[in-house]
Amino acid sequence: MEIIASVMTCPDEPLETVTLELSDPRPDEVLVRLAATGICASDAHTHTGRIPSPAPCVLGHEGAGVVERIGANVTHVAVGDHVALSWMPSCGVCRHCVSGRPVLCSAAAPALLAGTLLDGTVRLHRGTEPVSHYSFLSTFATHTVVPGSSAVPIGRHVPLAVASLVGCGILTGYGAVVNKARVTPGSSIVVFGAGGVGLSAVMAARVSGAGQIIVVDPVAAKLEEAVAFGATDGLVPSDDLVERLRDLSGGGVDYAIDAAGGEGILGQAFGATIPGGTIVCVGMPDVAARPSLPGPELVRDEKIITGSLYGSSRPSIDIPSILRQYTAGTLPLDRMITKAYELDQIDRAFADMREGRLKRGVVVFDEHLAGLAGPAVTLAA
Repeated sequence: MEIIASVMTCPDEPLETVTLELSDPRPDEVLVRLAATGICASDAHTHTGRIPSPAPCVLGHEGAGVVERIGANVTHVAVGDHVALSWMPSCGVCRHCVSGRPVLCSAAAPALLAGTLLDGTVRLHRGTEPVSHYSFLSTFATHTVVPGSSAVPIGRHVPLAVASLVGCGILTGYGAVVNKARVTPGSSIVVFGAGGVGLSAVMAARVSGAGQIIVVDPVAAKLEEAVAFGATDGLVPSDDLVERLRDLSGGGVDYAIDAAGGEGILGQAFGATIPGGTIVCVGMPDVAARPSLPGPELVRDEKIITGSLYGSSRPSIDIPSILRQYTAGTLPLDRMITKAYELDQIDRAFADMREGRLKRGVVVFDEHLAGLAGPAVTLAA
């Protein structure tokens, strides 16, 4: 079938909105008509070349829509179901999937980096030229074919613009707090970075009962937004940041979340946490980054330093759980969306993101199903 998609022909060149050919889903795959897709920093970083990816490709890895066709082996969704998309499918049989850590699926990782679906082939073509997938989803398009396990069924009452964001940024920040750090009631936490992932971590810390939630970000307006989402304090980075964090938290925080991945943040997080504290690295650092830590303190203080990929989640369980909390009014996820765009305005969305104008931006394909409303959301002119 013919679809409309935004194609990255090579890094740092404007995206092209073109007609592509999308092949039918194979037995373990699902065809989805997209209602909305989020615009994530990872898409922007891939566009600039910071994150390597095969090209030409269709970017986009936060999506939600309606199932239009299913492969012969797919039984968990049916045509007409509403689904949120997970960019990390799972094979269900490798050692990681069997042990309950599907985001580390050993079958998925090689295909993700190669820009294919799980069987090593692509469903996208421009004439006779194959077009690579991005994180299995390629949601900067009107339709997509995805692995069956990437299609997570959700309630029809959930606005699909909100559901699209849960598929990456929200789940990443939320899961880092709930699944990996396991923040406890009354504890203290610092979150470095007040973008979409950082704000999601703030919301998760609040619902986890943290008594003090400190956010560090160089943009004062973002600190104000973080307070609106549940942060108790906001700090701008400075040479004495570690000392300020220790003073503010009475000697150090229990948990630190690095949602930015910038140079030097791990060292600041390490210095700001108490002995026995937990530091979770979420933001993706530069490929050449080689952080260092004080060796004696690493032993004496028994601090836990760990990474968290995709919120250390089980997407088929965690995505519906987060959306239930949204429906119950516990997580104000719709307030994350700042601006809606047309498909051919993604380059403008990347610029808005770089200039700090967005909490989250979304491309809307179906206004009714996307469900955007309220004064906080504007349409890009």
